[in-house]
Amino acid sequence: MERRIELIFNPAADRGRAGQTAADLRALFEAHGGAHWSPTEHPNHAADIAARAAADGFNVIVALGGDGTVHEVINGLMKIAPAHRPVLGIVPIGSGNDFAGGVGVLRPAPEAARRVLAGEAKSVDVGVIRDEHGRVEYWDNACGIGFDAAVNLQSRTIKGLYGFAMYFAATLKTIALNYDAPHMKLKWDGGEADKPILMLTVGNGPREGGGFQTTPDSKFDDGVLDFVTIDKVSRAMMLRLIPEVMSGKHGRFRQVMISRTTKLTLDADRPIPIHLDGEVFAHYESNVKHVEVEVIPGAIQLMQ
Repeated sequence: MERRIELIFNPAADRGRAGQTAADLRALFEAHGGAHWSPTEHPNHAADIAARAAADGFNVIVALGGDGTVHEVINGLMKIAPAHRPVLGIVPIGSGNDFAGGVGVLRPAPEAARRVLAGEAKSVDVGVIRDEHGRVEYWDNACGIGFDAAVNLQSRTIKGLYGFAMYFAATLKTIALNYDAPHMKLKWDGGEADKPILMLTVGNGPREGGGFQTTPDSKFDDGVLDFVTIDKVSRAMMLRLIPEVMSGKHGRFRQVMISRTTKLTLDADRPIPIHLDGEVFAHYESNVKHVEVEVIPGAIQLMQ
């Protein structure tokens, strides 16, 4: 396949060093036929660039950045019909890189770029979420609801820390200041629940938050989504569970349930926060109380 490459980079990624990384990689891409380089200028710009590039005939779209850049690029690619959808390449330089780490492409930038230029494509699944307001958004790694999303919101207030350290600090802050377990009704393939739930995370991949192993057995190419729920527990018990989640061993506790499904429906008794791949889908003020989460098997071809 002759590769017509569109490279999308977030200049703010890697604490503002992404622009220099892009410049350092330019010679490598030029030696292999070149690439069209597009910096993002505002939120969701990467999605627009990816969709436009696909319409212009580019058949490889490279995300140079972190989980947020990859998330936006995938949302752009999902606007394209499957038969014409470009291959995704990733050069991971963000603070978390959970999708890249989980799917096995977390490498130094020059090596990741060479794999984009010479690697083979592999099918990976994508998740989609729909809410009662008609919004639809795609996600590649993790969909966090409740406590998980509250941690994500708190992480945006943490200064001077990055990656796992930032999310760990945000977790402790959430336990202290924003500890809530809405009553949720869940339905999934072959099961249902109706109870207060502190945390619900649906995983296409095994890790999030810079390395928390929330759904440790999840695979990107198995056609299903793993999900974990944590019941309403005391703050002390949640502190006990944190190191277990770090190592992926939390499933052994009776307050934790891990299962898998192709579709999950949720109804909550109050508005719930939601993040997708670390990007905010719903604040408390968004008044989202009903969502449907579903897997789209083999939706994206990923260069590896």
